[in-house]
Amino acid sequence: MSKARSFAVTTLAVAAATLVAAPAARSQGQAGRDGLDAQVRAFLERTRGEWRDMNVPYADGQALHDLIVEKRFTRGLEIGTSTGHSAIWIAWAMSKTGGRLVTIEIDERRHRTALKNFEEAGVSKYVDARLADAHRLVKELPGPFDFVFSDADKEWYTQYFKDLEAKLEVGGCFTAHNVLDGFAGVGEFLEYVRARPNYTTTIERTSRSGVSVSCRTR
Repeated sequence: MSKARSFAVTTLAVAAATLVAAPAARSQGQAGRDGLDAQVRAFLERTRGEWRDMNVPYADGQALHDLIVEKRFTRGLEIGTSTGHSAIWIAWAMSKTGGRLVTIEIDERRHRTALKNFEEAGVSKYVDARLADAHRLVKELPGPFDFVFSDADKEWYTQYFKDLEAKLEVGGCFTAHNVLDGFAGVGEFLEYVRARPNYTTTIERTSRSGVSVSCRTR
């Protein structure tokens, strides 16, 4: 067989093998995707009525997940992990967009519980969980972020927003929980973000607590 013919046969064999391998790789990837979705969904359903420690309601977690998937956010920050309910929803969404979440909790017991919950839900590799004081760490994180969820001390919401405003990308959204619950500091926060000329702010009423969504327009 000539060298040219041998090269042609080899090239065809490699191409054929690639065509066979590509669907197999896609199939394996889809199987992994389906497996993760099933694991997270089962965990969230099984624990649906068990969340305490000021975790978000199921409906609010679902709303955060859907927002991230819809807008294809990939660089997330959560202020106030608690024991991880909202972070699981956010990380699950980030697993679909190719992103990752940094989440901050100051209480060691809650932080440890959250780590266990992330493992059980199957989302640990999508979460960078920090045990730290958010008042300090938020200022130090370099960003940029395209999604922020604030669910820590309400009287500090405005300061968290100020610390992160320059780190939030155009098109990104700063979300905050409990904006309808009458907590001190929330009114000041809503007044501040609504006055920002480069943001549009809406309130999602998926639960009685409410989630504000402030998205940067320019």
